[in-house]
Amino acid sequence: MRYEGIVYRPPSEARSLILQLTIGCARNECTFCNMYKDKKFRIRDLDEVVEDMIMAKKYYMFDIERVFLADGDALIVKTRDLLYIIDKIHEILPTVNRITAYGAPKDILLKTPEELKQLHDAGLDMVYMGAESGSDKVLKAVKKNATQAEIIEAGLKLKAAGIKSSITLISGLGGIENLEEHAIESAKVISAIKPEYASLLTLLIEPGTPLHHEWKSGKFHPLEGPDAIFKEMTLFLQNIDSEGTVFRANHASNYIPLGGTFNKDIPALLAQIERAVSSRSFRPDTFRQL
Repeated sequence: MRYEGIVYRPPSEARSLILQLTIGCARNECTFCNMYKDKKFRIRDLDEVVEDMIMAKKYYMFDIERVFLADGDALIVKTRDLLYIIDKIHEILPTVNRITAYGAPKDILLKTPEELKQLHDAGLDMVYMGAESGSDKVLKAVKKNATQAEIIEAGLKLKAAGIKSSITLISGLGGIENLEEHAIESAKVISAIKPEYASLLTLLIEPGTPLHHEWKSGKFHPLEGPDAIFKEMTLFLQNIDSEGTVFRANHASNYIPLGGTFNKDIPALLAQIERAVSSRSFRPDTFRQL
């Protein structure tokens, strides 16, 4: 395989073939993000992508069952080109049974319902959408280039096309001032979409990012320590109504690993948080990482 720069993938794609369809992120403006900063966005030549599949087929001695389309927002690629690549995946790697990709809310909204249905029928199983927050105030502050309404519309559009969604939120992204709003409005997004999967990361302020500069200059006031993070997470869980959504907060950035299925496991998740707070049993900050 020929990879350019650092390649990022969701944790659940650890055993997938990572296929770089795009290089970098088309927008790359989020103030908290330090990914893809060393790359200038472009869509790769499709023949090169096909060559990578052929190389992978020859290199790996086992059947490839999953493919993740990287980089930051592969769904920005024209539908006809996505359909071509998906078709080639099935032709060259016939054992593949799951194809996934990152998709920004705006990229999803640019696709017509018919296009999304075509992608689903061709084999696009799931889209990972970084919502980050459900608060319009927070989304604007971090330059997410999406509103709560757009995120919900994008999620429902995927659902209508039969494409599964995995939605990511970031604990602490609103800082101290927006703790309650960030939690409650984020819960509204999940409850409105009822995605197949939802996950929570915990904010780590990365050096060199605009958010890091805001923090150092006193413009951003982060949630300090696990107690504030769990206060926000508790409020989030108390406002969720998303029956059947598989929930995970077991990323390396989180203070404790949480996992369950909404709505039935919410009481158990809240109890686990309460036990962690009472026993002061957290992952040390030095062990937390992206």
